[in-house]
Amino acid sequence: MVDYRMQRRLAAELLGVGESRIWINPDPKLEEEISQAVTRRDVEKLIHKGIIRVEPVKGNSHTRWLERRRARQEGKRRGYGKREGTARARQDEKELWMGRIRKIRRMLRWLRDHNMIDRRTYRRFYIKAKGGAFKSAYDLKLALQQQGLLKGERSG
Repeated sequence: MVDYRMQRRLAAELLGVGESRIWINPDPKLEEEISQAVTRRDVEKLIHKGIIRVEPVKGNSHTRWLERRRARQEGKRRGYGKREGTARARQDEKELWMGRIRKIRRMLRWLRDHNMIDRRTYRRFYIKAKGGAFKSAYDLKLALQQQGLLKGERSG
């Protein structure tokens, strides 16, 4: 194997790329011509002839990433072995709280507007909800039913 280190270095400087991206024609007939190219001008001539050229950048395929992403959306690749961080780190508790309290408040508003609870009951349960007394809208509804505060509810 002939040593083309100097020619590779000069070509990399001239072409403005790293040495690993320089391709030198492996043809044994051109061995002598390449070895004798010791100046920048000589290397420029070899580049012009196409004996030395730049290899394209090696990129990473996006396809495998897309396949994995699609699988995750289906619920695959989400087991215990793939999880890093605690449940609190993975899902923001504030976001969970916001989703829960908004649903509860929406339900309270709807019940009040449809005259199923009075204003005083609305206010009392609103404050309780703010204090975290209910785990869900269903929990709120159960609490209202147990205390007999829901009016005009259809059974069925």
